[in-house]
Amino acid sequence: MTDRAHARRALLFPGLFVLLWSTGFIAAKYGLPYAPPLTFLLYRFALVALLMLVVAIATRATWPHDARQIAHVAIAAWLVHGAYLGGVFVAIAAGMPAGTSAMLVGLQPILTVVIARAWLGERVVARQAAGLVLGLAGVWLVVRHRFGYNGDLAGLVPCLIALAGISIGTLYQKRYCARVDMRSGAVIQFTACTLLYLPLVLLFEGAPVQWTPQFIFAMSWSVLVMSVGAISLLYWLLRHGAASNVARLFYLVPPVTALEAWLMFGEKLDALSLMGMVLIAIGVAVARPPEPRLAPAVSG
Repeated sequence: MTDRAHARRALLFPGLFVLLWSTGFIAAKYGLPYAPPLTFLLYRFALVALLMLVVAIATRATWPHDARQIAHVAIAAWLVHGAYLGGVFVAIAAGMPAGTSAMLVGLQPILTVVIARAWLGERVVARQAAGLVLGLAGVWLVVRHRFGYNGDLAGLVPCLIALAGISIGTLYQKRYCARVDMRSGAVIQFTACTLLYLPLVLLFEGAPVQWTPQFIFAMSWSVLVMSVGAISLLYWLLRHGAASNVARLFYLVPPVTALEAWLMFGEKLDALSLMGMVLIAIGVAVARPPEPRLAPAVSG
């Protein structure tokens, strides 16, 4: 890949990732009324594994041969997909308000920065820390009117598991899986999640899936746009940037989701929500690291 092509992708992919990732909540709103949360995710994981297997074979992807590397890929999957998605879906199905879930998972950038500093040795300057705090304040303004909690641990615990899963999982992916081909890696990851979720569904869920047009649309969107598109973009961003820099993008997800819900479902956006979106944009801009200086070309 040329430097110019890489620069274009580095400019385009962050915004595209935020746009695609934010639609996950919309797809869940469409699909969860027609299937239990773990069952929904089991179907999603199995379908993505089959789809990516076809892609990996057709494009002759390279496969990891080291059992330890395969184990690292599976562990990253259980954190990023299994814990995060499972936690969010179970929390919403248990009745936790979307604003509460968004606010808790919205702590992910700060938690990721703290862990990245201790685990990966990534340096965080004062300007980046200030940007993260501004972003968190903006997230609160966006979701504050949906914030509510009645003390039921059935919603809180899964949401905290989701927060830990996405925060640790992105760092684990960056540290141990950065050199794995993303096509074959996706096959391993979603197969591992399918094998994890199958016994959970058999043990804890038994309600049948209602194959309505809404469920089929939600499942198709989750498979193609979220699990293939958004996850591939996330891993590309982690491979080509610091984990703390990627984490700040998650602050943009709640306001983009709020805008989508306003357009699609008529949900209200007040002045404080719009102010929060401005704060988030400022926080992300402030937290952005300075561009590295290019070394002068040596002629000869």
